[in-house]
Amino acid sequence: MKRVLLFIFFWVHIFGYSQSKVSSIEGVVIEDKSDPRALEILKKVNQLFRENSPKTLDSYAYKSYEKISLDIDEDSLSQFNQFFQNSDFIKKKREKDSLNNISARQIFSKSKLFLWERAQEFLYSKKYGEKINILDNRISGLKQPIYEMIALQQSNRDKLPAQLKQENRGLYRFFLTDTVTMDGRKNFVIRFREVNYKNPDKKRKYNGAIYVDTETYGIKKIENFSKNKNDGIITSTWIFFNNKWFLAHETVKLKMSNMAMQEDDKEHPEQKHEKKNKQSFGTYAFLTSKYFDYKSPIENDQKDFKGYTFSVKNTDGKTLDQYRTDPLSERERNTYTTIDSLGKIYNIDTKARVLTGLLNGQIRVGAIDFAVDEIANFNSYEGFRLGLKAKLNETFNPYFSPDYYFAYGFKDDKLKYGIGLDIKTTLDKNSFFRLDYIDDVTASGEFYRRLWNFKMRMANFGNNLNNDRYYHFKSVSMSYLNDVTNGLTLVFAARRNVEEAMFDYSFRDRGSAFDNFNTLFTLKYSPNSTNIMTPQGKSLIDQKYPELYFNYEQSYKTLGGDFNYTRFDALFVHNFKTRFGTTGFRLYGGMVFGDAPIWKNFTMNGLASPKRDFNFNLTSFLGFATLEGGKYYSDKFIAYYFTHKVPFYFKSVGQNISSFDFVLRGTIGDMKNQEYHQFRFRPLNHLYQEVGLEWNNFLSSYFNLGLFYRVGYYTTPNFMQNFAVQFKLKLLEF
Repeated sequence: MKRVLLFIFFWVHIFGYSQSKVSSIEGVVIEDKSDPRALEILKKVNQLFRENSPKTLDSYAYKSYEKISLDIDEDSLSQFNQFFQNSDFIKKKREKDSLNNISARQIFSKSKLFLWERAQEFLYSKKYGEKINILDNRISGLKQPIYEMIALQQSNRDKLPAQLKQENRGLYRFFLTDTVTMDGRKNFVIRFREVNYKNPDKKRKYNGAIYVDTETYGIKKIENFSKNKNDGIITSTWIFFNNKWFLAHETVKLKMSNMAMQEDDKEHPEQKHEKKNKQSFGTYAFLTSKYFDYKSPIENDQKDFKGYTFSVKNTDGKTLDQYRTDPLSERERNTYTTIDSLGKIYNIDTKARVLTGLLNGQIRVGAIDFAVDEIANFNSYEGFRLGLKAKLNETFNPYFSPDYYFAYGFKDDKLKYGIGLDIKTTLDKNSFFRLDYIDDVTASGEFYRRLWNFKMRMANFGNNLNNDRYYHFKSVSMSYLNDVTNGLTLVFAARRNVEEAMFDYSFRDRGSAFDNFNTLFTLKYSPNSTNIMTPQGKSLIDQKYPELYFNYEQSYKTLGGDFNYTRFDALFVHNFKTRFGTTGFRLYGGMVFGDAPIWKNFTMNGLASPKRDFNFNLTSFLGFATLEGGKYYSDKFIAYYFTHKVPFYFKSVGQNISSFDFVLRGTIGDMKNQEYHQFRFRPLNHLYQEVGLEWNNFLSSYFNLGLFYRVGYYTTPNFMQNFAVQFKLKLLEF
């Protein structure tokens, strides 16, 4: 049961509706190239997709009701129940499992194995943006809602279907076969099939069909059929309302597995080699989504759009009757009764919360959240660093959240720790004061990562594998964080630090230890990302670009401070798609004015090691694969990271689709008063560049393989110094 529930969760989140299928059309000759007429129509569909989108209207509103379940095909239910009543089968010995096969069969005899209902309201205004209200929700087996799950967007509601995207054009062959009239409007019928579909059944020549309105070139309907009969079908249908195409109905049926039913003849063991009475039934994932109550224009009231993208109105399922387009069947009603009782037995609520916590970098155990990225780390100064960071969550108190962490470095043989307290000012959004005390070490010249999400921090995990220039600090700070809007977060902090270099260093002959009082202002602007407020705080549902991160630090010669410097840094991240592929870039840089120790300047995020003949490292969000770590420092710098995914997809080994990314990274900086810093380093005052090629889904694995080479001014005659290999976990994406 537990595994099934988690599998459904990941199926909805990861696979969506992009599975490819096959339709049954006869009498058409298949060629290994697309029909130019079909391609021309699809080109116009892409060009006019934005114009046909409801979001070109000034405002609109509509509702939806969705139902997801895991069950046996209806055509097989009577046969299944008849087989299940066999007394010999009932007596068969159960296999040990968290939820064994016998239990699953018992469940299927009277109910579904999983049921999830959700009702939503979609509001849009050109002035205030989009707002999605989750009107109600119920998931079998769970008493407490999984907010990250109920906010998932699994449909083609406001996006171009995968088969029509330009970057996927090479995966299919398209053929214009007919025109039909639907809802009084004439439509082109374009059939498609996968390129690798080599041996189609005589009655199955296509993977699906696209119906395109001949007047507006809007998508009326798209169907995907499975290659194998009875393995599934996915259908999306749109409605023409107020001269735009709104999604009206979606149905999904996907085969998940076969459940074997078998009887053993225990009375005649001598016949054990004879064929047993064996039969199997397919289990399927079903989804039905219906959209209704369209209105446009609507009244633009700012209070209806306040807060984050998603707002949860109700989660106990008591108002779902208002939105169900059809009443629940007896089998569906039994599902809640049966699976809810099993949920208590197997403690599914707790395990589901653990799973969703991991998505945000936390392991939740009762009233305590443990930070995943604090458990184990490695850097050149501390070596292996093991730690534990625990934070009391809203179960302890919704407004007060104390936390504590400690860590130990095996190389420097020192214990580090920190203690803090968050005090929320409201439960409607992220808005809280924080007090903390920290005694720890960190790398010199770090680019501030405050407000980075868990995925970005993990992508920067290996940034200091070859940088041993660390400094120790004791810090007392007070800060205030406020999400001004869904896309704008501001943080203001005041800090009193005692800082000391942990390497041979002196600043202007004044030694290596200083007092520092400073303020830090941090801004994050992510206008297109979608968020939801949960009892645990804001949760990021979908990270969309562009994004801007900005830090302004000011040090003062007051309250015992030794410095009076100003430090800026900024990071801009964006990506976009064209017919030539997907281009992403990161532009970042920083500047220091006034006297500041080396650790308040900028290192250049080198990942390479001067001690090794071969450079192999993990990817870093801002790092350079061929640049030596801890070697270069600047008081001003600018850097860029460009990547371009070529719209060419192929299968190497297994089922995953592979592709290639071209990568270009570069940086240049300078150090105004190099003589102030009495230790060995170099300013990066010429353009440093490296080019690379990344193989995504390397050999159908969950890793991307990158090959990089240094070019330009810093190139050396030694090939291996210029060359580096990188691995990146696919889930980290761009």
